[in-house]
Amino acid sequence: MPIRRFGGHRSLVKGIPPKLSYGYTKMNVSRNDYSVFSANSSAACVELARTITERLGIELGKSVVYQEPNKETRVDVKESVRGQDIFIIQTIPRDVNTAIMELLVMTYALKTSCAKNIIGVIPYFPYSKQCKMRKRGSIVCKLLASMLAKAGLTHIITMDLHQKEIQGFFSFPVDNLRASPFLIQYIQDEIPDYRNAVIVAKSPSAAKRAQSYAERLRLGLVVLHGEAHQFDTDMNDGIYSPPVYRTTLGHTGLELPYSRQRAPFPGIELPIMMAKEKPPITVVGDVGGRIAIIVDDMIDDVEDFVAAAEILKERGAYKIYIMATHGLLSGDAPRLLEESAIDEVVVTNTVPHEVQKLQCSKIKTVDVSMILAEAIRRIHNGESMAYLFRNITVDD
Repeated sequence: MPIRRFGGHRSLVKGIPPKLSYGYTKMNVSRNDYSVFSANSSAACVELARTITERLGIELGKSVVYQEPNKETRVDVKESVRGQDIFIIQTIPRDVNTAIMELLVMTYALKTSCAKNIIGVIPYFPYSKQCKMRKRGSIVCKLLASMLAKAGLTHIITMDLHQKEIQGFFSFPVDNLRASPFLIQYIQDEIPDYRNAVIVAKSPSAAKRAQSYAERLRLGLVVLHGEAHQFDTDMNDGIYSPPVYRTTLGHTGLELPYSRQRAPFPGIELPIMMAKEKPPITVVGDVGGRIAIIVDDMIDDVEDFVAAAEILKERGAYKIYIMATHGLLSGDAPRLLEESAIDEVVVTNTVPHEVQKLQCSKIKTVDVSMILAEAIRRIHNGESMAYLFRNITVDD
């Protein structure tokens, strides 16, 4: 490479004096920096973001997120993010749709500010329960994934997705972390005589997760089957095709023309579809004289948990714990838990639940900011994420 001289000094950068070449090198180094922002101004989100940044040894990014008088979301980023890796912390409060708009608007603001990569840290992914098609419904989780990609997200860090297949909805990488190591450590440290416990799955669909806990804790497994009330209704809402055969016009009794009569295809007889009916709750396994620990990915409507606790008490369990990653605890959940046979409800801080803790003294919180901070550090430095998934099974 040709070397040019400027005032007796030599420069290795073509056409740039030494001082400018040093500054040019320093600029390249600064582009490897990263920042962490909070996507809303709620106390829980800011607290989680500050805890993560303290573990990382950096300052929380300066931004303002607020609602206009007409309820529009506005985001002002108060510092330069050009060429940086940006991590957006967003917890999901009760106002889910506002939180989503905050995340979308902040992501787009950072994208138009020339951020290099924008990574969303969304411990609880909203609308994750709407990940399957139900009759004429829609897969809202897929829609949200497309919206986040369009806004500018390039990566997502989340925790314990309701269904692991949700990762396939995204067109960019998704790291689905697990909270089970923290919950297992809580069981070992905070539950006296946990060796006398059994892990309980409140439904057969949760058996694999419960089995993973039981195998790592070397405990027995109990599965509940059935439900206290029949919620599924087999109502005729017009989903059947072809429709019911009719030859008259409504209530008039007039005969329809033959061309307008709808009838089944001749010669086709479909099998009769039997209605689904679940039996009352039955317990598969022995809980007599044991501590029962019910595990699940989230606890929102608590009626099923309360009913399961009553059955376990009747079968001889002398203490009942609930372990869940996401404590949504909607509606009257705190009151129902306080009045139930459940002794303790343990959830992580992926979802704000300070108000619910004031209403129910049984709710305990486990901090998972450590694994979120480590995931941010590894992604920024280009390190492998395998360490965060050690001893984690596919079913966990």
